[in-house]
Amino acid sequence: MTRPRQILVVGPSWVGDMVMAQSLFMTLKAEGPCEIDVLAPGWSLAILERMPEVRGGIAMPLGHGQLGLKERWRLGRELAKRRYDQAIVLPGSLKSALAPFFAGIPRRTAFRGEMRYGLVNDMRRLDKAALPMTVQRFVALGRAAGKPLPLSFPRPRLVANPANQARLRSELGLDAMRPAIAFMPGAEYGPAKQWPLAHYGALAAKLVARGYQVWVLGSAKDAPAGEEIAAHATEGVHNLCGRTQLGDAVDLLGLCAAAVTNDSGLMHVAAALDRPLVAVYGSSTPDHTPPLSDRVAVRYLRLECSPCFERVCPLGHTRCLHEITPDSVLAALATLGVAAQDARGAA
Repeated sequence: MTRPRQILVVGPSWVGDMVMAQSLFMTLKAEGPCEIDVLAPGWSLAILERMPEVRGGIAMPLGHGQLGLKERWRLGRELAKRRYDQAIVLPGSLKSALAPFFAGIPRRTAFRGEMRYGLVNDMRRLDKAALPMTVQRFVALGRAAGKPLPLSFPRPRLVANPANQARLRSELGLDAMRPAIAFMPGAEYGPAKQWPLAHYGALAAKLVARGYQVWVLGSAKDAPAGEEIAAHATEGVHNLCGRTQLGDAVDLLGLCAAAVTNDSGLMHVAAALDRPLVAVYGSSTPDHTPPLSDRVAVRYLRLECSPCFERVCPLGHTRCLHEITPDSVLAALATLGVAAQDARGAA
């Protein structure tokens, strides 16, 4: 019996990119029998556990931006014992290509990056015009050099953990009978990507009045934002920011009737769970990293100053976000079949 190809993927450092990498893993599986391991930041292992295509995640022992040459050499020698046939390096940095090189993996595939000739021996030239989307670039690395992308490629599909969902409902005191809509107001990159909290709060009040509950998801840094949103409604808004790990947020999103979010990593998680999703874009654009799902309504004004890709609005007004009203997002939810009627009546 032929041994399945053993493939190591060096994964990206952002939640959204890690979710989109699942399209690569699906593509590799479709190309023929293979086993896929992913070398990635420790935080991402919970995401990888919810991807059936991945055999295992390997935690990168170094933090983002650390060179750690000796540590990468040690890691490479450990990886050599696994006898990988191919490594696919998704980040563009020199250091991300070191461990596969030190591991002696015979085929090391990546796009041309930071002077990593020799480290990468299956070097691809990235045509950004032909591959404008991040997910397209990932998928292209899973195909033979020069082989065009198919007209359609597999979209990420995370699988939630039902046992963890039951635990979270119980421990967090969440009502199992009242449909939930998730809000993801975090803006790790900066306020130019954050829909105004007052808009989130106004929308929360409208949804609670219709019989929904709102779950605000994010890290501990987002907890004050969650409190500000909750202050707009007398009840029914659960600020869960900082009370869950990343894997928990994935599983909670899997329970939701819909989600409303900034352009963020959790936006891609919600899309990969096939949740009805309203994605609000400001300083960024859906042209490069759109949520990969059919059940998405994008709110993006395409102003003359957009996209600027700045952390803070250089013009000081952030019209691209302020002029997307709560009522317009409520209407977008209705187009997705959510919040079109009173949830209590629907039940």
